[in-house]
Amino acid sequence: MWRYTVKRLLLMIPTLVGILAITFAIIQFVPGGPVEQIVQQLTKSGVSGETTAAAGTQLVKGATGLAPEEIAQLRTLYGFDKPPLTRFVEMMGRFARFDLGESFFHHQSVGQLILSKLPVSMSIGLWTFFITYLVCIPLGIAKAVRDGSVFDIVSSTLVLVGYAIPGFVLGVALLVLFGGGSFFELFPLRGLTSDNWATLPWWHKVTDYLWHITLPIIASVVGNLAVMTLLTKNVFLEEIRRQYVYTARAKGLAERTILYKHVFRNALIPLVTGFPAAFIGAFFTGSLLIETLFSLDGLGLLSYESVIRRDYPVVMGSLYVFTLMGLVAKLLSDLSYLLIDPRVSYEEGGQ
Repeated sequence: MWRYTVKRLLLMIPTLVGILAITFAIIQFVPGGPVEQIVQQLTKSGVSGETTAAAGTQLVKGATGLAPEEIAQLRTLYGFDKPPLTRFVEMMGRFARFDLGESFFHHQSVGQLILSKLPVSMSIGLWTFFITYLVCIPLGIAKAVRDGSVFDIVSSTLVLVGYAIPGFVLGVALLVLFGGGSFFELFPLRGLTSDNWATLPWWHKVTDYLWHITLPIIASVVGNLAVMTLLTKNVFLEEIRRQYVYTARAKGLAERTILYKHVFRNALIPLVTGFPAAFIGAFFTGSLLIETLFSLDGLGLLSYESVIRRDYPVVMGSLYVFTLMGLVAKLLSDLSYLLIDPRVSYEEGGQ
């Protein structure tokens, strides 16, 4: 197992570099970079002696726009005076030290920027993760045991309808129904907390937070229920139909004992092995539409704004973090097979 782990860790390096290299190369052909956007903003403002917030350098311009020398100064400021290969090598050197650079437009460290947005996305992701697992596994088991019954058909219909409804559409419906739209004003329209949250007692802080997070979580969870529920049902059905279950029944074991002592342990293997990736992914779950709809300033909104504004340090820095965490999560998922099922081997000749 140690050889396999070391091999996978070493393979992460070219994979990570390849993903970043492809993205970096694509960026070079995207029109309207940060320099062009700054020039356009300065030209539209029509104010002489305007100062760029990025470096505090005064750029005097007239009504006709910036002079070529001033544009060259901006290109040097943002590092675009260097060849693309040099910029990529320098970027990878910084990433190796976990220095993600500084945002062009937010004027702060990309790492600090991601950390400041992370609590919002974590609030959505972790609640979605836990509620999905807590609902889907018991529901999937119940559907497998009652396969073909009215309960199975009705529950399948409901979860598939929920899966077919986009999360943002459901969010709009929830706001209209329960957010003071046209019917009931039961939940707030925006944010994770109230404006006076800091002055509230701790128990009111908890209830205020739960009050605000209810509608976004419902909009995020409903679409995830179908996949996990049907996966759980199919895995349990496959195990229930195996020969050892018929043998256990022939020996007179109770159905409850067979289900929870034998079937449950084997059926959970494909579900639990996806747990590490889903759990780590929950920390970086950023739904642009959900965050925009409920006015939540999280990673989804940050990523979208960074792409639109060509804030390349944020784009590349967040991609680096997300890709690295995804590779680690995939490794943990594979290693969890070894811990749960000793029959699995990743060594040469053991597969």
